[in-house]
Amino acid sequence: MKRRSSKMADKAMALCGARFCLHGRDEDAGLDCIGLAEQCLIAARFECDVPNGYSIRGGSERSISEFMTETGFERFPPETKLCEGDIVLVRPSPVQWHFLIRAGNGFVHAHAGLGKVVYCPGDAPWPIAAIFRLAED
Repeated sequence: MKRRSSKMADKAMALCGARFCLHGRDEDAGLDCIGLAEQCLIAARFECDVPNGYSIRGGSERSISEFMTETGFERFPPETKLCEGDIVLVRPSPVQWHFLIRAGNGFVHAHAGLGKVVYCPGDAPWPIAAIFRLAED
């Protein structure tokens, strides 16, 4: 049986090319980074209440980390070795947080500038603030 982390990474890769839409939760209508993470969690059969109605800017690493750990994720520091299916919190700017999904040798994320979900090989394109990982079954 496939691990949940592999299912998350596979789903992230399958969503590449989906349209970007702020607060988007459906691959046909469009996804933002939280919608992308939600679709990956659904593929891994992990249920949680995902926030909606948030601003694209603002928030704090602490509040995001608290939500993620209360939901059932383990938080790891930025220097931790990444694993497939990790949800990675990055800081693209001083006022913005963003989620990436670790897949293959890179990351999948909902790219507002390109207007779609994309795969970026290599290192994270922005500084990593935290890594969140589901416990395996």
